[in-house]
Amino acid sequence: MAALTHPHRHSAPTAQDASLARVSGQSLSRFARRQKPLSLKVTEAGQEQAIELPAGAVALLMDILEAMAAGRGVTIIPENAELTTVEAASILNVSRPYLIKLLDEKVIPHRLVGNHRRILIDDVMAYRQRIDAEREDVLAQLTADAQENDMGYARR
Repeated sequence: MAALTHPHRHSAPTAQDASLARVSGQSLSRFARRQKPLSLKVTEAGQEQAIELPAGAVALLMDILEAMAAGRGVTIIPENAELTTVEAASILNVSRPYLIKLLDEKVIPHRLVGNHRRILIDDVMAYRQRIDAEREDVLAQLTADAQENDMGYARR
C-alpha cells in the first residue's frame, strides 16, 4: 500500500451513507473509548478475515464516522504533507490568487519546486489558527463595545 502523501477527500455523504455512518459509529464507540488496538472481523463473499487496527486509527475512524453521520465531507491530510496552492487555498477557503499574495508577502512560508509553490500543511493550519484567533478577538471587542454603548447586546 502506498503512503498517503496528498490529501484524500471524500465529499459529503449520501443520506444512506450518513445513516450507515451513524449506526456504525454508535456500534464502534463503546470499543473506541478503551483507547486500545481493536481487532475487527471483515466478511466479504463468505470469506472472513481479522484485521487489527491501532488505537489511533480507531479514534480517527470514529472522527470520520461522526463527520459523515453529520452529513459533512472528510479530508485526510498527513501531517508532513506539502500542499499545492490549489489545495492550500481550498483548506483556507480563499481564492488561489489571494493565497499566492499571502505567500509572496511571506505571511505563510512556502518553497518553490521548479516554478511551483509548495506549502506545508502545518504552516497552513498555523495561519488558519492565527486568523481564527484574530477574528475571535475582533468579535469579542465588537461585542464589548456594543454592550458598553447599550446597543441591544445585554450582558448575561
